[in-house]
Amino acid sequence: MRPSGVDFPLSEATTTALVRAALEEDRAFDDVTTIATVLLGHESRADLVARSDGVIAGIPLAVAAFRILERHIELRVDAPDGMPVARGQTVLQVSGSTRAILSAERVALNFAQRLSGVATLTAKYVEAVHGLQVQIVDTRKTTPGWRVLEKYAVRCGGGANHRATLADAVLIKDNHIAACRGDVALAVRRAREHAAHAAHAAHDEHAAHDEHAKHGLLIQVECDTVAQVAVAIEAGAEALLLDNMPNHTLRECVQLAKGHCWTEASGGVTLETVRGIAETGVDRISVGALTHSAPSLDLALDFE
Repeated sequence: MRPSGVDFPLSEATTTALVRAALEEDRAFDDVTTIATVLLGHESRADLVARSDGVIAGIPLAVAAFRILERHIELRVDAPDGMPVARGQTVLQVSGSTRAILSAERVALNFAQRLSGVATLTAKYVEAVHGLQVQIVDTRKTTPGWRVLEKYAVRCGGGANHRATLADAVLIKDNHIAACRGDVALAVRRAREHAAHAAHAAHDEHAAHDEHAKHGLLIQVECDTVAQVAVAIEAGAEALLLDNMPNHTLRECVQLAKGHCWTEASGGVTLETVRGIAETGVDRISVGALTHSAPSLDLALDFE
């Protein structure tokens, strides 16, 4: 079943608007082939079937696609989001207007295949580090306009989310440091001052229950070397992003950071390398491939 605490992130109204826009993009309301070949009133039953093993995500969007074309269509969800499925397993059963089923098919599959692909790849990374105290997290390398959905799919696969937007946390990267004349401590100090100011302003606006208002924005620093790690820790960074480091260097940085801040490994992580990285003791591993390179899960709509 769906991992605990993973709720579909869109309201019914937002889901409907998004799916309707996709249907209109596909001209599903003017499907000339279906209108020409299928008699009005004809009914069918079809099964959305997994053609390969995976983890499901995006079914609420697929359901909306069929319902927008025919609100009285009958739908039975056999594999809700977050559920692992085996090849040949039925995910969703659709009964009713043949025209509606055919015209909504591609849009329903596009949503379900793409998001299930993200969930499936995430689950593979999570399984690869099973038994180790580490989180697999995503990045902001998402499809424009789909970020909330792709990050939801990551959660369906058992992963966790990094910051969703640039406003959620401070992440001082190499180009920020370059803009501060290469001075990591200066970048952290400026970020700390800004976070304190933002927290004070938020408190003044009666946001005392907001975590950012109470504690300020989290400050994380991207580090390429052990020397940068030492400076970032001394400057008071709360988290380190250890970028493209060999495992022996990661271990050294993790030891330096103990008791001071948590650590995250990033850069070129693959299914073949992720467990070795996790064994260095980092707290999190961020994987851009979860969203930017996940292959779509093979799903198909089979008519009976």
